[in-house]
Amino acid sequence: MLKKFIEAAGWARIIIALFLLLLFITAPFVGVSITTSLSNTFERFGMNGVMVLAMLPMVQTGCGLNFGLPLGIIAGLLGATLSLELETTGILGFLIAIAIAVPIAALLGYGYAQLLNRVKGDEMMIATYVGFSSVAFMCIAWILLPYRNPTMVWGYGGSGLRTTITVGGYWYRILNNFLAFKLGNFLFPTGMFLAFGVMCFLVWFFMKTQTGTAMIAVGSNPEFARASGVDVDGMRTVSVVLSTVMGAVGILIYQQSFGFIQLYMGPLNMAFPAVAAILLGGASVNKASIWNVLIGTFLFQGILTMTPSVINSILQTDMSEVIRMIVSNGMVLYALTRKVQVKR
Repeated sequence: MLKKFIEAAGWARIIIALFLLLLFITAPFVGVSITTSLSNTFERFGMNGVMVLAMLPMVQTGCGLNFGLPLGIIAGLLGATLSLELETTGILGFLIAIAIAVPIAALLGYGYAQLLNRVKGDEMMIATYVGFSSVAFMCIAWILLPYRNPTMVWGYGGSGLRTTITVGGYWYRILNNFLAFKLGNFLFPTGMFLAFGVMCFLVWFFMKTQTGTAMIAVGSNPEFARASGVDVDGMRTVSVVLSTVMGAVGILIYQQSFGFIQLYMGPLNMAFPAVAAILLGGASVNKASIWNVLIGTFLFQGILTMTPSVINSILQTDMSEVIRMIVSNGMVLYALTRKVQVKR
């Protein structure tokens, strides 16, 4: 039984989980609050979960890891900034941001899918190019788009969006605070977890439908799926659109918790951690599950949250950002270079 568990989980993942457990055990002895640490871990888990979940549809149809996630994130940023431009607040403002972002993401995802359908076998390389080039294009667009809300535009020239825009006063923590409860220093963001849980359920349910089954068949054996009458390109298009839409919704959930909209080069910092998280959870380039998303996101965000706090307390210094960069990039490097078996 133990041997089967080790083979299924993999030594690297077990070591990472044990290291995270060790950090939680060590925390009280070096003056780090365990309840605050758990609260921060769960919050980061909920913030990033949907963007990791956005990887699943494309993996299942054999399109590979979605390094083009910034395309969906850009749609979410457009929804967020337009919601603020309209000066809508509260849950209405957040829903308007989603309502604007989703059709933009669906349109961008459709065009993205047509490109990927023409470069079968090189999807991840092209996806990476799409991610980087779309961010570069939007660096110009954020300066030229005619926004006028004074909380968003540069004060000096009165035009062009700022690098970082606060959502305070609009829909900051609108999900986090819904039904949230506090036990000492532990704050559980119930609403954000409900949103993430609903998204996970919808993806799970969709994968059980006829369309979802056809998508999985395309990822497992596209030639057999085509011979069975499945529209391979059509299923791939559906998966890319779903992934792009979930990326847009995911960044909005992230923003309402984080409190800021990060423009210009900000989206580039989102794709690689999401890819690393689902790989850490046990996914491969053509097979993934909800469990891979949950496990990988918790491990990645747990390590990223706990390591700087514990090491800073031990060394009695503040190196949070340096440690976070080293740990984050280390996990990304491991995830992207580990050997995976591609099964067809």
